[in-house]
Amino acid sequence: MRTEQLEYIAAVTRLGSLRRAAEELRLSQPALSETVRNLERELGVDLLERKRSGATMSASGRELLPHIIGVLDAVDRLRSAAGERHRISRMVRVGTVNAATVPLLLPVVREFRATHPVTQVEVVGAQQTDIHRTLLEGGFDLGLVNHLEGDDVPAEFESTELLRGRPVVCMRPDSPLASAPSVSVDDLLDVPLIGMRSGYVMHRYVHRLLDGRGLSFAYSTDGAEMGKLMVAEGLGATVLPDFSVIGDPLERRGTLIHRPISGDTTRVLLMLQRRRAESVPQAARDLHEVFVRTARALSATPEAP
Repeated sequence: MRTEQLEYIAAVTRLGSLRRAAEELRLSQPALSETVRNLERELGVDLLERKRSGATMSASGRELLPHIIGVLDAVDRLRSAAGERHRISRMVRVGTVNAATVPLLLPVVREFRATHPVTQVEVVGAQQTDIHRTLLEGGFDLGLVNHLEGDDVPAEFESTELLRGRPVVCMRPDSPLASAPSVSVDDLLDVPLIGMRSGYVMHRYVHRLLDGRGLSFAYSTDGAEMGKLMVAEGLGATVLPDFSVIGDPLERRGTLIHRPISGDTTRVLLMLQRRRAESVPQAARDLHEVFVRTARALSATPEAP
């Protein structure tokens, strides 16, 4: 068994495709596939499930993944101790629902890179169900997801609450909704509404808030970032957690403002999740700590009036 065989398996698991892993590793796909099959024969188990849509970890592979990660992490520590830091280039993958990309994620990545200059951080936007699936398969190291307070938290993940906020209506300063200190449900029905697509927590929240009262989204989009850009271009208003708006560059420049929803006491939680495993890569543990520390600092910062 060779270390590079384990690195190849980790790459295929992370990228979900033999082709993409071969491109990243600068190998031919047949050579990569043969290397993986040699390791499977040596271990006596099928590590991957090969489908037309890609390659994912098999059940046996998921059981062995913590051990594979542990070996690779130990090799990284050995290389580091030997002064070969230039060879340690492990990637950390973060799946995010894009609810806090600018105010939280970018400061975290900036701080992490300052102390891990050769570790690549890959940020992948996805819906919550896809993030959970990929965490379980080993393709993501960490996941940023939204929960409405009271939602069940999946037991198969270690979950840490990063931010706690409330839904707000995000609008331009010249919006007819901007003149009042809060926005009522009736007010929302009078403006073009930009909704998140089905599968997002805020899609479910808005439907629950309006309770069938003639809701018809003028636009529907994937994620908060595109929603905010559409608002900034004057296409309408959208409902987001306040922590995805406060501190956003568009909000800091005065292009966007937000208002609370009258009479609503809902709380939205931004959760950082990772797969329960005996062995977690050191870089993923370090990034987890930066997320928690940065979120605490954000929570302690008072909102500007």
